[in-house]
This record gives sequence, C-alpha cells and structure tokens, in this order.
Amino acid sequence: MNLASILLAAASAEPASPALLCDAEWLSFAELDDTSRRLARCVAEKARRGDRVAIVAGNEPWFVAAYLGTLAAGAVAVPLNPSSPAPELTDEMAAVGAVMVLATAPFAERARDAAAAAPGTPEVLVLDAETRAGRLSVEPMQVAEVAGDDLAVLLFTSGTGGRPKAAMLTHACLAANLEQVQGHPGLALHVDDVVLGVLPCFHVFGLNVVLGLALAAGRPVALADRVDAASQVARIRADGVTVIAAVPAMYASWLALDDDDAPPDSFSRVRLAVSGAAALGLEVPAAMRERFDLVIHEGYGLTEASPIVTTAAVDGSEHPGSIGPPLAGVEVRLVDVDGADALEGDPGEIWVRGPNVFAGYWGEPEATAAVLTEDGWLRTGDVAVADAGGWLTLVDRVKDLVIVSGFNVYPAEVEEALLSHPDVAAVAVVGEPSPRTGEAVVAFVVPSAGADPDPAALVRHAGTRLARYKLPARVEVVDDLPRSWGGKVLRRVLRAEAAAGPA
Repeated sequence: MNLASILLAAASAEPASPALLCDAEWLSFAELDDTSRRLARCVAEKARRGDRVAIVAGNEPWFVAAYLGTLAAGAVAVPLNPSSPAPELTDEMAAVGAVMVLATAPFAERARDAAAAAPGTPEVLVLDAETRAGRLSVEPMQVAEVAGDDLAVLLFTSGTGGRPKAAMLTHACLAANLEQVQGHPGLALHVDDVVLGVLPCFHVFGLNVVLGLALAAGRPVALADRVDAASQVARIRADGVTVIAAVPAMYASWLALDDDDAPPDSFSRVRLAVSGAAALGLEVPAAMRERFDLVIHEGYGLTEASPIVTTAAVDGSEHPGSIGPPLAGVEVRLVDVDGADALEGDPGEIWVRGPNVFAGYWGEPEATAAVLTEDGWLRTGDVAVADAGGWLTLVDRVKDLVIVSGFNVYPAEVEEALLSHPDVAAVAVVGEPSPRTGEAVVAFVVPSAGADPDPAALVRHAGTRLARYKLPARVEVVDDLPRSWGGKVLRRVLRAEAAAGPA
C-alpha cells in the first residue's frame, strides 16, 4: 500500500472535481495528481525508499503536491514549520537525516540557509513556476509500492513539555485513522462538503484530519492563511465551507472580529465544527453558539495516534466540556497512579491502543519505550475522567501534576478556582521545588481589563474552593501567558520562570 494512492484516488474517480481552493482559483484532482507524480519523479532522483525529504512550505497547493509527491516516490515526508528560524530547521533536518528539501518561494532563502548548515547539505528544490516549467517537465511517476509499516511521515511534536521529538507515522497508521474518522457517523465527510484548510499542514491536525481526510473522501480543501482571522472568515463565506476543524485560539480570533468582518451569518453553511489540540473551555463555544448559531464539538487526539482518539461530535448536540467517547477501532483505558484501571469518575492517564498508534520516536528508543508498552498501549500523558457511558473529560497532563507534601494537585483545578475571580482573565499553574513540601504551587495570572488583582486576595478566594495544600504558595501577575500556535500554555517556559524566583 501507499498512502498517496488513497489520497489521490479521486483523480481516477472524479478527475475534474476541485481538490484545492486557493485565492479564488482551484486545482482539480487530475491536476493535483499530475503535478504530484511529476514531483515524485524529481524526488526519486535524489531520495530512495525510506529516505527523508523535508518540506518547508505554508498552506498552499505546492505543499500538498510536495507531500503527495514525496509519499508517491516511497520517501518519508518531514513537514517543518516554515516560520521556524533557519538554525531550528537545520537541527530538525539533521535530526532526521534529510537528503532533500522541498521549499516554496517565500521560504526558499531560509530553507537554503538551513540546508547549507545541515549534515550532507541536502539539495533544496524550490517549488515555483520556473520549477514547473523546468524540473517538472518530466513524465509522471507511478506511485511506488511500499509496505504498510513503512514510514510515511515524520512529524516533530510541539515540544510544549520539553524537547521536540520526531514521531514516526506509517502509511498504515495514518490510513487507519482516516478510515476510523470517515467511518464515524458524526465526523464522516459528505459528498457536498467543502473543508476549511486553515490548520497548518506541518501539524498532524492539519495534515491528516483536514488535508488527508478531505482528499481521501474526494472533497475540496479551501486553503487559508492561519494568521489573518478576517480573511479566514471571508474564505469560509466565499468558498461555501461546510466543515471546520480549528483550535480554540482560532475560534476566539473569529469572535474578536466586528460584524463587518464577521457578520452573524458567516458560518450559516457550516454543518460541522470541531476543535482540538488544546482545551476548548466553555466560554468560546457558548459565544460562538450565541453569536453565530454554531455548535462546536470538542475532540481529543495527539500526533502519536495519527491523531484522533475521541470526539464529542456524536449526535449533533452540544456536550460542553466533554471530549466524547473513543472512535470505533480505538481502545482507551484510564490508568491510575498505581497502574490499575481508574474507577468511574476518578482521574486516570489516557492509554490508547489501535492500528492508528505510531511506531515510536525517530532515533530515540528510550523515549519510545517510555510511551509504548510491550502490548501496544500508548501512554499519552493526559489525564481524564470517564462517566458511566464512557464519555471522557480532560483533567490535566501527568507531567503537569504538582505533588505537595505527597498530595496530588492538578493545575487545572487550581486554575478553575482562580478563574472564578472577576479580576482574572487567564491563569496557568506550575510547580516549583520547595524544601518544605517537595513542590509548591505557583500561579501566573493575567488580569482582566482594568483590574489590578491582589495576589493575597486571589489566594483567599481560591481557598473558598480548594483544600489548603492546593493553594498557590505564590501568585505572579503577568501581562500574558506564553502559548504555542494552537493556544496551549507553554508550561516549560513558566516552570523556568518559577525556578528563577519572584519577579
């Protein structure tokens, strides 16, 4: 099998149908297939089966052709964040041993600088009109035969909890999650759907959930800039988008627009809106429903699961705070600190098993052994509780747990208590070493507009809701919280600040 064959199948079934919508133009499945397989021949001149090919491109048709062309050639695609500085790109190219780099014109200089400093100095092929007229004036290549357990993609994890690692995703595990999602009654794409492609394709959410699923289902993707919220809404309206997959920060950015840029009927054609990659909370979905009459369904997944594990998009109704039950074909356990299955209503680490689970981390057997059990369970590091029906609610990260005098403190519950104070707009809690209690709770608080919160008053307020050992030993008032592109708080940055002591 080859994942490229699955993603390009519509080129035979519906060759004239639009595959990609971009800036009022569209590319048919036949055109995408032709460009991708011509590019595959160029890749095959440099990369053999299993060789790694880095892709440095934004959400544009060339990225899609580069991804499909790399897979079709039997090589391993390594999508990189094109906005990363050259030294970071160099490190990532070096980590996977890239033999070739495919870059689009806006990022060509950065890609060349990065490749020049990487071991082996991988060739950089710039994807533009000149390349199309020159290097791509070759016969399209037949899709290469590969095994299901051959690597298809290496994706660097976000690194919110530490140094990024390259997750090994095979042709089979990516295809398995596509089948699991398309077989789900709440998530399956319909024959008349148009999917918004605003999530970055260097992230598994954008790569497999948006791009992969749409292509496999033969549906068009409306590619959009992930920075400009107003242009995103304009694209949703102009292209008749019916399916949106986004992160909470994107929904919040749409809510921040005025009615001129985001009229009340902006999402009137959207039949399915899902959120992932970070906790959605309750305020954003409530505001989206009230202003735009749009229901958002939260789900849960991670790069190492290709990525979707659960979804609350089951019956079309709203399920605030829940990430839903697992997809069919995905097994989930909640495991307590003693290694036993957690009781109903008790927190436990989410363990996942299924054909969508990844093969490990590239070149890091110890890190792989730490998350994959011998019988195939993936330890996610995320903590959840389950109700009697098997619906899950996220609690926290195992690594974020703070242990005070032997007692477990989940940052999320402390954050919830502090957020209930009107002077608090945002908060993040981490632990810092304490000679008296082992660890102590530190809260970083962003004030509400016009507020000047008193740290001692905030602690007293939290004390009306929490046991004494859970209360912050210190409250730092800050202008903002460090976040990843998906809106996740970068706790490693806050831990470093906590370790440095009071501001």
